[in-house]
Amino acid sequence: MTNSVALVTGASQGIGQATAVRLARDFSTVVLVARNRDQLEKTAEQVKQAGTQALVIDTDLSQPTAAQAIIDKALANFGRIDALLNIAGAVPQVDLFEMTDEQWDQGMSLKLHGARRLTLRAWQALKASGGSVLFISGSAALDPTPGFAAVAAINAAIIALAKAFSEQGIKDGVQVNSVVPGAVMTGRRRSFLEKWAPAHGLTVEQATRKFPEEARIARYGTPEEIAGLMAYLVSPAAKWMTGSSIRMDGGEIKGI
Repeated sequence: MTNSVALVTGASQGIGQATAVRLARDFSTVVLVARNRDQLEKTAEQVKQAGTQALVIDTDLSQPTAAQAIIDKALANFGRIDALLNIAGAVPQVDLFEMTDEQWDQGMSLKLHGARRLTLRAWQALKASGGSVLFISGSAALDPTPGFAAVAAINAAIIALAKAFSEQGIKDGVQVNSVVPGAVMTGRRRSFLEKWAPAHGLTVEQATRKFPEEARIARYGTPEEIAGLMAYLVSPAAKWMTGSSIRMDGGEIKGI
C-alpha cells in the first residue's frame, strides 16, 4: 500500500463510518472527522484493525474556522491528502410550511457550507496529489416534496456545487463527483421512523415495512453498499469519471 491519505467527514456513524472502514483497505491513513469523539474512536479501532493509520479529529464542521484547522492538522501529520469524502451533515426533515429560518440555516451550515469550506481548504493539497473529492447528496434532490423540502433543496445544491468544483478540477487535476444514495438503513433513518410511526398511527415495525412498499423498492440499502461505491469512485479505476452524480437507491427514483 503506497503512502496515501483519505479524509472522511461524518465518520462517527452510518455511511461515513462504513466508508472510513472500507477505505482502510486502500489507503495507508484515514483521517476521521465528526463531532462525537467516542464514536470516532470506535471507527478508528476498526480502521487500525485493517493495518491502516487513523487520525481522529473531533470538531464541528458547521463552524467557519473548522475546515482550515482540519486541513492544517492532516497536513502537519501526513503531508498530503489524496481523497476527501464529504459525508457529514443531517438536514431537518420538517415540512416546508413549518420549517424556520434557523432550521434552514442549520441544515445548510454543516452539509453544504461545511463541505464547501473543507474542499476549498484542501484544494491545493488535492491538486498536488492529483486527488479526488466526493460529496454526498440524497435522492430527495431528484424528487422534492413539501415534507422533505430542505433535504431536497440542500442536496440539490450539493450536486450543483460538486459539478462546479469538477470544472475547476479538470484544469487542476482534481477529480470531483457526487453520490446520491436512496433509503439507506442507518441510525438516523431509524430515529426518523421512530418519530414518524406514532404520528401516522403505526408501530415502528409497520412504518419500517411501509416505506419500501410505497417507494416500490425491494429493501433498504446498507451503509456498506454505499461505502463500496464511494471506495470505487476514489480508486484509480474510476479516475476518468468526473463531474458525475451517481445514484444508488434500489430503483426508488423512477424517472430517467
